[in-house]
Amino acid sequence: MSDRCPYDLCDGSGLRYDAATNTSYDCRCRPQVVARRRARSLSAVIPRRYRDVSFDRPPVTEIEPRIVAEVRRFVARIDDHLDDGHGLWFLGPTGTGKTTLAMLVSKAAYDAGRSVAIYSLPRLLNEIRDMHRAERSHIELLDRLTRVDLLHIDDVGAERTTDWVLEELYSIVNARYEDRRSIVITTNILDRDALCEQITERTVSRLTEMCDELPLIGPDHRLERHIA
Repeated sequence: MSDRCPYDLCDGSGLRYDAATNTSYDCRCRPQVVARRRARSLSAVIPRRYRDVSFDRPPVTEIEPRIVAEVRRFVARIDDHLDDGHGLWFLGPTGTGKTTLAMLVSKAAYDAGRSVAIYSLPRLLNEIRDMHRAERSHIELLDRLTRVDLLHIDDVGAERTTDWVLEELYSIVNARYEDRRSIVITTNILDRDALCEQITERTVSRLTEMCDELPLIGPDHRLERHIA
């Protein structure tokens, strides 16, 4: 992502300079600059494997066209969706392109100058555990996860279920639900009852209201490419 001003008003710092009065003042993009800096202390870097992902080349061109078209429409209005707290929920077996499509959304938000945090659920929970072990409150982390414009969580349902895991996941989802913040998630669990059993019905209920569900059914594309 470029750190240039999305409005072409400043040098990307979030500050403008008036040479006549030798003073600086906030640019229109200042809130976005501040949000990006906060997000960088979360997990806001697009993984190397996905930095060049594009709608116009594999593996995206190998994914169900109808679902790709939905994602393309979402990305075309990324600011509106983020402002409305509207997200996407990708469901499907391993290797069907869920993470790739979710990364396209995260890249679009990042390129639009919005703050993004990207985690697998196991990694996010590990970070929260580490904060507990260090005897630091994780309330600050939860607050920052709430404020970020887009929270991208992979592998929901992959973590071993415990009461602690369920409460932490619910706290994150509920905080974003109450603050009307966008979330993009992926899960391998297609059956709603099974997912409710895995992450609780109240969490699934909130995600259902926050996100459009996009099912991806098909073979494991990674395995197919390896065999080919």
